[in-house]
Amino acid sequence: MTYLLLFYEFFKTGLFAVGGGLATLPFIYDMSARYPEWLSVNDISNMIAISESTPGPMGVNMATYTGYTVGGAFGSVIATFGLVLPSLVIIVIIAKFLQKFQENKLVKHAFYGLRPAVAGLIAAAALQVMKVAILTLDKFSETRNILNLADPKGLVICIVTLILLYLKPLKKIHPIVYILCGAVIGIFIY
Repeated sequence: MTYLLLFYEFFKTGLFAVGGGLATLPFIYDMSARYPEWLSVNDISNMIAISESTPGPMGVNMATYTGYTVGGAFGSVIATFGLVLPSLVIIVIIAKFLQKFQENKLVKHAFYGLRPAVAGLIAAAALQVMKVAILTLDKFSETRNILNLADPKGLVICIVTLILLYLKPLKKIHPIVYILCGAVIGIFIY
């Protein structure tokens, strides 16, 4: 039954999370709220950090990890298969009728209409990540002290990273350098 539930949850995520790995995050957060024994919000934060620094799509990495924690190696295969199956089926269908779909105005308009939905899913994911990485809402709700609203370390790292990303000479540096630096800083600070 657990394997079937894993497959169903990740199939649903793969079916409706149009836009890639970040678009799967609201579904993953919803899953953690409904199945806290599967993964916690901290697990999701760690998965985001690891998925961003490892090869492969973020959603697939998260499905594999969650499946493994819930049902071992077979669970990871089931969850990953559930996540990628909708895309696989849709791609096969579209490939078969590609010429008709390319010229169809309704299809063009549908994909154009999906853009705001994808942007909204990514924005929701960014807010969830920000809540975990920067904001300390639990501390703030206990003390009601505005100084406890943000994690100082997380806030400093976020501001420094944003500044560095917009400096022209640093834009030429390969992204893997930033990922490795972020991993090293995270290990030492946290």
